[in-house]
This record gives sequence, C-alpha cells and structure tokens, in this order.
Amino acid sequence: MFFDIALIAYIIDRLFGEFPFIRHPVVLMGDFITAFQKKFYSDTIMRGFWLVFWLLACVLAVVYPISLIGNPWLLGIIASSGIASKMLYESVRNVLSKPESIRFLVSRDIENLTPSEINKAAIETYAENLSDGVIAPLFYLLLFGLVGLFVYKAVNTLDSMVGYRNEKYEKFGKVSARLDDIANYIPSRITAVIILALFGRLGKIRQTWHYGALHESPNAGYPISAMALSLNLSLGGATSYFGKMKDKPYFGEGKKEITSSDVRNALQLQWRLDTLVIILLTLGIIV
Repeated sequence: MFFDIALIAYIIDRLFGEFPFIRHPVVLMGDFITAFQKKFYSDTIMRGFWLVFWLLACVLAVVYPISLIGNPWLLGIIASSGIASKMLYESVRNVLSKPESIRFLVSRDIENLTPSEINKAAIETYAENLSDGVIAPLFYLLLFGLVGLFVYKAVNTLDSMVGYRNEKYEKFGKVSARLDDIANYIPSRITAVIILALFGRLGKIRQTWHYGALHESPNAGYPISAMALSLNLSLGGATSYFGKMKDKPYFGEGKKEITSSDVRNALQLQWRLDTLVIILLTLGIIV
C-alpha cells in the first residue's frame, strides 16, 4: 500500500490544485486519443480496442520507470496531478456566483436551464466526480501506486471522450466504456458510503442502493443517490442532452426545487472528506 505517496499527493492537490506551468497528464492523454481518432478512426469494436491498448501501453511505458523512483515526495507531487479534489470543489462553488459556468461541468443542454436545474446539475456533478476525480484515483494509487493511478486516469479519460452510445462511438467506444464501468464499480460504491457516513446518514444505505441501481450507468447513480438522500433532495429527472429530452428517474426522496443553499450544503462535505482522508492515510503510514 502506498499511503505515504497518497497522503502527499492529496495534501498537495488540496493546497495547490493543478500546476499551470506544465501540460496536465490528462490533457496529454486527450491529445493522444484525438490524434488516434484522426488517423485510425473506424466505428468498430476492434479499432476501439486498439485505441485502448496503445494508450495504456504508452501510459505504462512512461509511468512505470518513474514509479521506480524511491523518493515518495517526488512521486507524491507527480501523483497529485491525478487527483482533482481542489479543482472539483472550486468549479462547483464557482457555479454559485457564475451560474453560466455550469457549461464547463456538464454535457447536458444548458441554454434553458432554470436556477433550480443549474443547482441540481452542480450537485450531481459534485457527487459523481467525487468518485471519478478523488476516491477512485486514491483507491488505485493505494493499491497499485503511480501506475495504478495513471492507468485509471487513462481509462477514465477514454470513457469521457469516446465512451458514448451514439452513432459515432457506439462500437468504437464500447471497450473504453466497459473498462470504465469495471474500474469504477468499487470506488463509486465506496464514495456513496463515504458521503452517507460524513453526513451521518448511513441508515439510508438501503435506499441509496435502490435508487443507485435506477441510473443507466452501473456506477454514477450511487454517489448521486447518496448525496440526494443525505441532503433530503430529489436529483435526476427529465434532462435535455443534445437537443433531445431524456426521461431520467429521480434519485432520492426529498424536494425537487434545488436552491443555492443546497449546493452550499453539498460542498460542506469537502472539509469532512479532507479530514477523513488525511486521518486514514496518516493511520495507514503509522500502522
């Protein structure tokens, strides 16, 4: 277990966030995916498999030699670029003062969103990305070190760019989407339990599993449902994507009119999460 590297990485990310003077590893992965598509795209499962294969091969070729460095501080600094806790928190908080900034956080149509729908989108994004951007990276960093962290980030980036069920990516993105589903299966559920625990709502775990299973994603519904049940909200519902209304189920049992106060209440999770993560990682080093 790589508790020391994970602790350094988490603290550095919370203090400094992304380093503006270097090209972010996820951006580099995105550049590779874009270049591969331009040269080799074909809407077949096999071509999508080769995209996954070559990106992961490149990540391993770069990261594995670096992981052999024995300095935990250097590895922690590098690993911090794979954790997005500070960026996620600040991006969601920014929606409170600049509602139009929600366009940078969601894929849904935002032109006609009401204030309530903007607030709902911000909370859903915060809950879902606590898993993808914080808990899952820490999970794989702890289990497999730097290699595990960046292999996960590669899989997650693949899914975010090509893992869509549409005319262009139905087959080409299938391997990426399925691999991301597998990679996030455990972290998404851990995230849901953490949300419930930090809000003192572990008694809602059965309802969380019920509502979480309603989501079309095998993973995203669990942290969203945990957040909804913790804050007495109903998230989800009909949402417009690319000009078409999608009849999504509701997650939770509370009010459907979401206010800015609800977003602030959701963000209260952050300092509790910081405390929990730092304590657990410190105990892991000591023990």
